[in-house]
Amino acid sequence: MSKKMKVALTVLVIMILAVPVGLLTDAPAFGEWDPDYYLKKLGFIPKGMQHFPQLQHPILPDYSIPGANEVLGYYVSAVVGAALVFLIWFIIGKIIAKKHSNS
Repeated sequence: MSKKMKVALTVLVIMILAVPVGLLTDAPAFGEWDPDYYLKKLGFIPKGMQHFPQLQHPILPDYSIPGANEVLGYYVSAVVGAALVFLIWFIIGKIIAKKHSNS
């Protein structure tokens, strides 16, 4: 494993371990606002949120798993989200590397 990969994975693990810090605040996470929040802060609800309300329902509301500890839900969300982001960037990197090797 390369040094850059080790550094990236170390940062990722530290970020995942720091996930419960989000439980210390009552403020919503960035970008996870409901339409009423936009109305209160902006004075209007963005058109996309008015036309597609079905897209506003998360898979795990409030990062919770029914019947499980609140912190566990945060960790599961963090690990799944980090894995998905890593996978997407890994695939993009492979595609770019393949294009450069063919050139």
